[in-house]
Amino acid sequence: MELKAIDVHVHPWDDVSLASMGGGRKEIMAGYFGRDIEPVSMTELADQYRARKMMAVLLASDDSTASGLPPVPNDHVAKAVKDHPDVFLGFAGVDPWKGKLAVEEAKRAREELGLVGLKFNPGRQFFFANDKRFYPLWEEAAKLELICLFHTGMMGNGAGTRGGLGFKLKYTAPVPYLDDIAADIPELTIISAHPGWPRLEDQLAMALHKGNVYIDLSGWAPKYFPPALVQYANSRLQDRVLFGSDWPVILPERWLAEFEELAIKPEVRSKILLENAKKLFGIP
Repeated sequence: MELKAIDVHVHPWDDVSLASMGGGRKEIMAGYFGRDIEPVSMTELADQYRARKMMAVLLASDDSTASGLPPVPNDHVAKAVKDHPDVFLGFAGVDPWKGKLAVEEAKRAREELGLVGLKFNPGRQFFFANDKRFYPLWEEAAKLELICLFHTGMMGNGAGTRGGLGFKLKYTAPVPYLDDIAADIPELTIISAHPGWPRLEDQLAMALHKGNVYIDLSGWAPKYFPPALVQYANSRLQDRVLFGSDWPVILPERWLAEFEELAIKPEVRSKILLENAKKLFGIP
C-alpha cells in the first residue's frame, strides 16, 4: 500500500468500545458534531483506512475513577493492531489516578501489548498533568519511549448541555500543565491534541518552545482553523504538526478536502499528513 497519510487521532467505535460511552456521552457527541454514528467493527474500520491508503492510530481511554464507566480495553485495541498491523497503531488508555497500577499498565502496554503511546483526557479524568503525584507515570512513559497524547482545549463531550456533563475545561489548558511536564521531563514526547482553543496561542508558544511537544489538528474542520494556527503550521512548527481527524466525529474525507483549501506549502502539506508521523512513530 502506498501510504498517503497517517491519522493520529482515531476513536474505536465498535460495540466493545462504546460500552465506555455511557451517561449520554454518545448522544451528546453526535448532537455536537451534527451526525449520528453507528458502531463500526475493527475489521470494517481497518478496511476503510486501507481504502483511504492511510494508517490510523487507535486511542483507548480510561476515566473509570472519575466516571465509574468501563474503559475502552487496552487489550481490545492491541488485538486490533495485531490483526491489522498494516493499518493500525495503538495508544493505551491509562487512568492516572490509579497510581502504581497506572504505571504498571503503561509498562504492560509497551512490553506485552506492543502499543506505542498513552492517551489522556484531563477534562474527563479530572487531573492536572503537572501534579507531582503523576510524575512517576510520565517518567515511566519516557523511559519506555511511550508517546503521551493529551486532550487540550474545548471538549466536544458534554458541549451544549447544562453543566457540560460536569467536565471542567480548566484541566485542558496546555500551559502550565503540559508545558511543565515537557520542561521537567524532556525525554517525554507529548502530543497536544486538537487546536487548543481558547488557549491556542499558549499551545503554539509551548510547541515552539518545547521541542518534545507536537500538536495534532484533530477535532476541528480545517475551514475553521484560526490564522495563527495556519501560519505556524506552515512555518516554524511544520515539523511538529500532525494530521488527525477525530474519527468518527469528523471524517478524513471532509478534513482533507478542507485542508486542501488552506494556503499550506506543498512540502509542508506532506509533512503534516505523513512525514512527521512516520518519523515520530519510526515507520520506514
